[in-house]
Amino acid sequence: MASEQTSTGYIQHHLQNMTYGKLPAGYVRVDAEGHEHVLESTQWTMAHSSQEAADMGFSAIHVDTMAWSIVLGALFLFLFSKVARSATTDTPRGLQSFVEMVVSFVNNTVEDIFHYKNRLIGPMALTIFMWVFLMNLMDLIPVDWLPMAAAKIAGDDHLFFKVVPTTDPNATLGMAVAVFALMIFFSIKEKGLMGFIKELTLHPFHSGKIYIDIFLIPINLILETVSLIAKPISLGLRLFGNLYAGEMIFILIALMFSAGLVLGIFGGVLQWAWAVFHILVITLQAFVFMVLTTVYMAMAHDTGEDH
Repeated sequence: MASEQTSTGYIQHHLQNMTYGKLPAGYVRVDAEGHEHVLESTQWTMAHSSQEAADMGFSAIHVDTMAWSIVLGALFLFLFSKVARSATTDTPRGLQSFVEMVVSFVNNTVEDIFHYKNRLIGPMALTIFMWVFLMNLMDLIPVDWLPMAAAKIAGDDHLFFKVVPTTDPNATLGMAVAVFALMIFFSIKEKGLMGFIKELTLHPFHSGKIYIDIFLIPINLILETVSLIAKPISLGLRLFGNLYAGEMIFILIALMFSAGLVLGIFGGVLQWAWAVFHILVITLQAFVFMVLTTVYMAMAHDTGEDH
């Protein structure tokens, strides 16, 4: 694919999601041959360019991100449920050995961080770790293989098709917002609504004297609100940034394959070396997302009575 278009076009094509959304009546579309035509009515359709995807606005859906996220989540559920149903007390082998190792690792990590009673946290941590890991793992598949296969099946050489959901900020921030919602829910559940409000208004500065606290409350509210909102934003952007950078490097290396034999061989060596290093990155980012989520859940459960 790199040899069929400019380097800039190749990079932009690989960084664009398959987007489905609504275009208004009167919108001027440009097809692959450069011909323009005007939509007579509002139309839900696939975007043919990055500009069309942007013009679709907030209602647009990244079909590839949604599809791969669901498929990989279903794969995780299928494999782990299959092992759970067929597990034996004998010495574990193969897939059962891997699943037991992952479950034990996640369980020990959660026990070290979360010291409260909530049966949801362990399964949630396991789901987050494996789901994020599997989505990150897609980055190790050569960047042209699946997009080219999808283009051949669809009969559209210009088809947009990204296969790494965590390189889409909509996916990573979506997960982060879900974690944020759970933080708020458990904070109110464990501390009560007034306890949650006091946490936002009487920390970190608190004198114990009403006439002084009246002046401190606005400052505390601003500081605590910024800190609270920063948690999901940093959680989602950290994962997105690391995987996006990794994908970009793979794309730049792939450009070398169309630049001659010598650069192609060098690109192959670079791709192998970066893939080996990237295994650490994708695993570490899944671990960090899981750990931070567990930490945030522990903070939500902390009523201050344990200190």
